[in-house]
Amino acid sequence: MIWIGIAYLCGSIPFGLLVARAASGKDVRTVGSGNIGATNVARAAGRPAATATLVLDAVKGLAPVLLAPRQLAPACAVAAVVGHCFPVWLRFRGGKGVATGLGVSLALAPWAALAGGATWVVLYKIFKISSVGSLAGVAVSLAVAAFTAARPAVFGLAAVSGVILVRHSANIRRLLRKQES
Repeated sequence: MIWIGIAYLCGSIPFGLLVARAASGKDVRTVGSGNIGATNVARAAGRPAATATLVLDAVKGLAPVLLAPRQLAPACAVAAVVGHCFPVWLRFRGGKGVATGLGVSLALAPWAALAGGATWVVLYKIFKISSVGSLAGVAVSLAVAAFTAARPAVFGLAAVSGVILVRHSANIRRLLRKQES
């Protein structure tokens, strides 16, 4: 249980808030979607700050999963993503979990993480809508994990995917109405 708590606390570090504040003086929660993730940091503080946030958010998912005992790694993956999405430090209002999900995927199923990341890049370049790339990347990552990763890792990534899908529910509704920006 201690490892799961540590993973949650690592995931809950609000790097997007900290990086945006350091780069621009802005509180990322008052800009755009109000989320603390890299996409919204790009709106608030620019691309370099968003890149730093992406890397830090991925590392905060990767590190606790790699350091945890092997049998706890999938649960720690879920805890890290839940920590990002619902950080105790920010009254449980965080990001959508995509970059942290990338980090935990790198630890549990590296080929799946690479496939999901590549999917995000390609679809973002085509559609210029981050949520399209994110949702497709999550689906591709989970599908690739099903063929390349151990069963516990797949179950962990399925739970992570569920959290990310729930956090994107408003985006999905806007996409269906063709109103996503």
